[in-house]
Amino acid sequence: MLQTWFTAKVKYLKVAEGGSESMVKEQFLLDAVSYTDAEGRIIGKMQELVKGGEFVIDAITKSRIAEVFPYENGEWWFKATIHLVTIDEEAGKEKRITTHYLIMADDIDEALARLKESLEYLVIPYHITSLAVSQIVDVFPYEPRESAEKVPEGFVPVEKTKDVFTPFSEENGWEQPAEHPEQ
Repeated sequence: MLQTWFTAKVKYLKVAEGGSESMVKEQFLLDAVSYTDAEGRIIGKMQELVKGGEFVIDAITKSRIAEVFPYENGEWWFKATIHLVTIDEEAGKEKRITTHYLIMADDIDEALARLKESLEYLVIPYHITSLAVSQIVDVFPYEPRESAEKVPEGFVPVEKTKDVFTPFSEENGWEQPAEHPEQ
């Protein structure tokens, strides 16, 4: 399944370990199906993160990140730019496709090693053209349990609808429309 990643820029009051407060503007990457979904997800994540504090979502944009390689440990998210090399058989020329990846690591050497390890599945040649610390603070991939837990107010999960009153049922006086003979 192809993922669509969105970057959300959020401004909020952050409390440092020493207790000092400062207004920060941070970027988060999240997997969502639309801008509306991305906004709803980042609001939920920020409510968990800020714990009752106020925050402002400055911008939500589609990201050019193709894939994210998270690891158990790593302090920084590194953004890698890769050129995939393919051959255009009709023109007989090399064609380069630019792709961006995000890798979690503690330093640039570890990021490079993890990137190479993560790209072992590629069967076409590629060139790593850049690798740098990104401004992304955290990544929120899609988790199916998030949407399963959220049933909007006034709605009932399908599996619990057996005993629910339905105004459009035959027992409530609604009849199936008669089939119209072809004219």
